[in-house]
Amino acid sequence: MRANRYHIPGCIWHITHRCHKGEFLLKFRRDRRRWVQWLFEARKRYGLQVLNFIATSNHIHLLAVDGEAEETIPRSMQLIAGRVGQEYNQRKGRRGAFWEDRYHATAVGSEAFVTSVQARLGIRARFREITSESGMSVLREAPVSYGTVFEGRTGKR
Repeated sequence: MRANRYHIPGCIWHITHRCHKGEFLLKFRRDRRRWVQWLFEARKRYGLQVLNFIATSNHIHLLAVDGEAEETIPRSMQLIAGRVGQEYNQRKGRRGAFWEDRYHATAVGSEAFVTSVQARLGIRARFREITSESGMSVLREAPVSYGTVFEGRTGKR
């Protein structure tokens, strides 16, 4: 079961998105640059407010502010993920998924801010918990296993 997406104007979201099966599909600078170029295209097209970002070899992190338009973050992520995956697959003569499932979004801020976000979500936040570290609090979705994909790497079954 997937967690629903929520629109809370002014909310800061930490967004992560992993490459399919943990593969290092963003290992080359060229591919990470394309991700950044599409991120800035999303800023122009949809008004995405980017606070910070990093593209690593197998996943990305993005801090963004939820704007007034409800579809800003989802449309931006759809544009970025779709174009990066299409370009990569075309260049490599590859088929199949580039990204592992959907992106994950976690509300970030002071404990008071995150508590207010949780209250605004009401019943929709019942499976989310607030955790705090170093003065920063987050409202997290329950961790979900990526399944057997990673079990072979750790030797555990």
